[in-house]
Amino acid sequence: MSTLIVSSNNVLLKGQKNPRPATFEVNVNTGKINAVHEGKRDKSEYYASTPDELWIDAGDLYVLPGLVDAHVHLNEPGRTHWEGFMTGTQAAISGGVTTVVDMPLNSIPPTTTVENLEAKRDAARGQCWTDVGFWGGIIPGNDNIILNLIFAKAPSTVLYHAELEGKGDAAKERMDSVSDKDPASYSTFLASRPPSLELDAIDLVLSLHRRFPNLRGHVVHLSAAEALPAIREAKAAGVNLTVETCFHYLCLNAEHIPHGHPEFKCCPPIRDNSNRELLWEGLLDGTIDCVVSDHSPCVASLKRVEDDGDFMKAWGGISTLGLGLSLLWTEATNNRKEVSIGDIIEWTSVKTAKHASLEGVKGSIEVGYDGDFIIWDPEAEFLVN
Repeated sequence: MSTLIVSSNNVLLKGQKNPRPATFEVNVNTGKINAVHEGKRDKSEYYASTPDELWIDAGDLYVLPGLVDAHVHLNEPGRTHWEGFMTGTQAAISGGVTTVVDMPLNSIPPTTTVENLEAKRDAARGQCWTDVGFWGGIIPGNDNIILNLIFAKAPSTVLYHAELEGKGDAAKERMDSVSDKDPASYSTFLASRPPSLELDAIDLVLSLHRRFPNLRGHVVHLSAAEALPAIREAKAAGVNLTVETCFHYLCLNAEHIPHGHPEFKCCPPIRDNSNRELLWEGLLDGTIDCVVSDHSPCVASLKRVEDDGDFMKAWGGISTLGLGLSLLWTEATNNRKEVSIGDIIEWTSVKTAKHASLEGVKGSIEVGYDGDFIIWDPEAEFLVN
């Protein structure tokens, strides 16, 4: 049996807020962690017969569980020129993401049938630099699957893009209110997607899951902090609900989005700084469970950056796959001293693994888990442009 030995003064072990000296062993054949030892072990004393290629001494660098990004749009097959498995998983692994879970859109075909799932799996084979999972999409025509899960009382999760556009006069009035505004101004786009769209949708989700308590609901990419009181109250009452937000909602704000730069457009939108601060409060108190990228790339022309900068016509989606760990650490280091690296891994690895039914397999450096780990320099700096 070949065993990889990893030793460092700063290993983040399961349940810890901060790294500590530790050594762990990974079975190269199975990929599983066989043993975890307190203390940074010396090779000559404990592993003298281990070949150099199976020995990693990370010194003072952090050794962390690989991140699990449970909300990623890899657009292959059909839109591989937007982002495919090869480029997307390379971007992920470059930033310490060792598992991605792909959303049903925007590939062609979307992942809404078993046949389409197989097409996506076939496209992924031989290309992936990370582990990859897949969410299935609910559409009219396959929703009977969900009813079967409910009545079978199987452990299941329904994910919600929680925005209700509204119908008839309300939707028309909202869009009419911005029709004469500058479409290259971010404030125009922001006004077209007010928090009420999220609040109305989340109210509907909560009412549904009060009726079906065995079925977990999950709100994806929460942007509107105004929804937090209702979510907090529902969770306290036992509603089976989890919530994610995204790196861009925690690290960017509307006030600093420049004119004519739709690369910052996403749905729901990045809101003002006071909203961002409330999202952080919700994350710290556990109302928000986890943080993901919602990586949603497209070709540059669809963003209209070099065209007219029209937010209203540009593709909505932000590309942050592989940047999340560094983004949250930068925010914590500069502005939120109460946030530890353990907190960040809890939000981006432990909780996301649990959300994707990978608990006990991914998300921790622990015996029996997959040996997905990263070696990370918390002092290194780089510029994202």
